[in-house]
Amino acid sequence: MSAEPLSAALSDPLSLFDVSGRVAIITGASGAFGRIVAVALGALGCKLLLASGSPEPLAIVAAEVATVGGEAQTLVRRPDSLEDAEAIVAAATEAFGRADTLIVASGLNKPAMIEDMSPTDWQAVMDANVKGPWLMAKAFGTQLIERGERGKVVFVSSVRGRHGNAAGYSSYSTSKGATDALTKVLATEWGKHGINVNAIAPAVFRSALTAWIFEDTDAGADSRRRNMSRIPLQRMGEAEDFVGIALYLCSAASDFCTGQVIYVDGGYTAA
Repeated sequence: MSAEPLSAALSDPLSLFDVSGRVAIITGASGAFGRIVAVALGALGCKLLLASGSPEPLAIVAAEVATVGGEAQTLVRRPDSLEDAEAIVAAATEAFGRADTLIVASGLNKPAMIEDMSPTDWQAVMDANVKGPWLMAKAFGTQLIERGERGKVVFVSSVRGRHGNAAGYSSYSTSKGATDALTKVLATEWGKHGINVNAIAPAVFRSALTAWIFEDTDAGADSRRRNMSRIPLQRMGEAEDFVGIALYLCSAASDFCTGQVIYVDGGYTAA
């Protein structure tokens, strides 16, 4: 008896990670996470609509994408309202005819003990980390459903959504807990439409916001010691550590994965 023909997943496993021809929207594209994902996806042939409220850093990221042979359009806009979110999705559709992947990498943190935090600052964090992703998901998902198309949504959460043990993070941890819940709810709502919704949850990694932790100062050294004591792999994270998981969640390799918060944290949540 002859063997059955092998599936593509078995005969060419790397084809599962092929993102060439896909069209991704990345908000917060000028940040450390957004930048690294943009350059990596661009190098692999994914077309990109990069959105951010910071024009100069955004232009730099687009130039980096071009250096690896990628194609990117930029839009200086944040998803502060539904009108903004719809405009970001429309810009991708206008540039590339469609969009099938959404990566929400925008976010904000304003650390302060709750007795010192103003309601205005608390609301700003919630707006950036919860309202903005919700608006982007609404605008993006509505278009996919209306067109009857499948797609991928990737949020950026944090270990702080699960472990609220960082003093001064009553706004940030709360917002990331909400991100985790949003991931699961949308996965449940949109599964029937073929839309996968997942989140990547990092521990501390090197970025403009965390640069002080990596500096040779007493405050930086103290923070590194406290973080390292909880990380089994015994090193701090780098933005490049998220390329693999982002590629997985944006490609066919993750077609049966949805509603998951995936911790890329050096083992922080296992300790």
